[in-house]
Amino acid sequence: MYKVLLVEDEALIREGIAKMIEQWTADFAVVKEAVHGKEALAYLSSDMPDLVITDIRMREMNGLDLIQKIRERYADLPIAIISGYGDFAYAQQALRCGVEDYLLKPVNRMAFVSMMDKIRDKLDKKHGRSRIAEEPPTDSGEDSLPDDTPKDHRLVRKIKEYIAANIEGDLSLQAIADVVDLHRVYLSQLFKQETGLNLSDHITEVRMERAKYLLTHTQLKIYDVARLSGYQSPKHFSLVFKQHTSSTPGAYRTETSG
Repeated sequence: MYKVLLVEDEALIREGIAKMIEQWTADFAVVKEAVHGKEALAYLSSDMPDLVITDIRMREMNGLDLIQKIRERYADLPIAIISGYGDFAYAQQALRCGVEDYLLKPVNRMAFVSMMDKIRDKLDKKHGRSRIAEEPPTDSGEDSLPDDTPKDHRLVRKIKEYIAANIEGDLSLQAIADVVDLHRVYLSQLFKQETGLNLSDHITEVRMERAKYLLTHTQLKIYDVARLSGYQSPKHFSLVFKQHTSSTPGAYRTETSG
């Protein structure tokens, strides 16, 4: 579980963000709530979170000053901003300080979950954790490929990693072909030859694993789970999910939570 330092001077908003983290994420927990930058810095002098989420305008010390002081001490500590101020100058200054994202209040659920997923992936990589589609280990020994591994194996691994990192994005055959610089027909044939699966079937499998994870570990609405799993149409998502699991998304959530 990754630790979050939450910095926000409005109690109701702070409680709301903490609740979002609790309900919409499965890998983060708020370990400290600070009402301004000075309190946050005092906490950082004695403990180290994995992520700081802060507002911009606060009493005592504003968010930008806090970020600059954090950067002086901890260059790589992930920081995200949730603010009611959409002024471009604020966002520009924050981005110069290397913040992960800048979300505006009221927070869009999809944007928040997407932000937290990206930060989680970054932290996983930093700590050497692998979540590639929550897949079980294979017998191919791909976790640490030796230098003499055939090129085709490396290409397939790259394709799988790209798919896992872009589940909600464009995973059309052409888009993936552009990433690995292969003709799409050859790409499709190569993937089938190396894995025994059609590329489209693998993508569906990965997306279904993401959907099952979100349904089990979060309280997101079904249409949000659909979009975060790469489906713009909740109706189409539900159809594919039922074909894959023999349950509707709602029924699956009920069954697994019980």
